[in-house]
Amino acid sequence: WTLLSPSLQQFPRPCTTPDVLQSKRCCPYPHSGLDDRERWPLVFYNQTCQCAGNYMGFDCGECKFGYFGANCGERRESVHRNIFQLSVSEKQRFISYLNLAKTTISPDYVIATGTNAQMNNGSMPMFTDISVYDLFVWMHYYVSRDTLLGGPENVWADIDFAHESAAFLPWHHIYLLLWEHEIRKLTGDFNFTIPYWDWRDAQDCQVCTDELMGARSPLNPNLISLSSVFSSWRVICSQPEEYNQREVLSLGTEKNRIYTSLTPQALNTERITFSSGFASPESGLAVTGQSLMHNSLHVFMNGSMSSVQGSANDPIFLLHHAFIDSIFEQWLRRHQPPRTHCPTANAPIGHNDGYYMVPFIPLYRNGDYFLSTKALGYEYAYLQDPTREIWRWLLATGILGAAVAGIIAAIITVACRRRPKRRKSYGERQPLLNSSEEEESTSYQTTL
Repeated sequence: WTLLSPSLQQFPRPCTTPDVLQSKRCCPYPHSGLDDRERWPLVFYNQTCQCAGNYMGFDCGECKFGYFGANCGERRESVHRNIFQLSVSEKQRFISYLNLAKTTISPDYVIATGTNAQMNNGSMPMFTDISVYDLFVWMHYYVSRDTLLGGPENVWADIDFAHESAAFLPWHHIYLLLWEHEIRKLTGDFNFTIPYWDWRDAQDCQVCTDELMGARSPLNPNLISLSSVFSSWRVICSQPEEYNQREVLSLGTEKNRIYTSLTPQALNTERITFSSGFASPESGLAVTGQSLMHNSLHVFMNGSMSSVQGSANDPIFLLHHAFIDSIFEQWLRRHQPPRTHCPTANAPIGHNDGYYMVPFIPLYRNGDYFLSTKALGYEYAYLQDPTREIWRWLLATGILGAAVAGIIAAIITVACRRRPKRRKSYGERQPLLNSSEEEESTSYQTTL
């Protein structure tokens, strides 16, 4: 009888497009259709390569994470180590790789300097070259930037495709892996791994030395010491207010130097617990007091690290997020959550299981990377199985023992070969007893 009762039939304007009618779902959210990152990457592309076997890449020309060799058939696990456990030469190599990435134009990728609308739906491409290092700075900016709604400073700021919700940790999983992958391609060092900074007991910036990420300048404590290579680095994507006012994206041009302004009170690790580190386990949403583990170091470093959009300018960002990734790995191993824990609906835009991560091409789906580092071909040194370490120690000890035994055996062999010659030269020429003694004594017993 309800079908016969008076009713009003109406069609909301946002729900009358072909896409919505075909999906049979009318639930428009604020500013739908105004952001290029929505339903990534459909504004730009509706087809990309789907790679077979152990291959990946926008042209399927590279090996998947954890695979190596000419045909990507070698499965190998990489180990990420504490930066303070690296040798002097390994630390120097890491710094030199970062600087090489900062000064080398990416041969494979460019960045967008305009929205799809500003590109006139692709008829006026707006892209520019970028260095390998700054490519990842731009990625972090682009995924977290405000939505431009039209008009000066008319933006939607309550949006972030990689932070403050369920995709935060999987997104940074992939971000770090891709960053590491590009450094390997650039340097030819396929054993390279991003080190981590275990800051749990830190009372100050332990990595802020000229040997590592740069000490504070004695001339200006907000800048890096001139003795550090990082003192000459310039930042990009660091002026979001200006971009919003001008209704533009960052052009990726270098501006000021990296700066710091340490706030030690922010690094109060005593009030940070494992369970309060990220977000609500029920909703995946960050709430006040539950993002401390990740945010406290950004706040502590202040300066370039304190801005979400521009924080990747500071190379300490990599050390910090590598350690955050290791904490995520601890949680995954401890709880072994099923993929169903990833929200399939009702998460903030871009954070549901089925969404592709912005702005990566090739494509990576959020839920596909809600999994252990071991499945992705890497491990953290301090999380390795102790029994495995014991076997490594026993193997190393056995090899060392065998080597020592071999050396001793060789020495004995040489000595034995020389001894007969010595007896022949001297011993055989001497009588066992002097003839005078034989004549004077008929017994070997001593007379008491």
